[in-house]
Amino acid sequence: MSKITKETNIIEMIKKYPETAQALFDLGIHCVGCHAASFETLEQGFKGHGLTDEQIEKAVKELNKTAEKSGNKTEEKKEEE
Repeated sequence: MSKITKETNIIEMIKKYPETAQALFDLGIHCVGCHAASFETLEQGFKGHGLTDEQIEKAVKELNKTAEKSGNKTEEKKEEE
């Protein structure tokens, strides 16, 4: 699994880890439907919503946790098949 960073493109992250879309909503960030998400990084999107560097760091950690859980579910599903 590749790590999500603040430089990760929003739409690319959501395509790779769809569950992160809900995690963004839970953080109060509704970038999923925004046209800027196709070219903005997480940091740009978060800064645009007024998050501090500390909040961005915490959010990226949460997104990685979500993506990791998603990856684990995918691996479990593959093993069952």
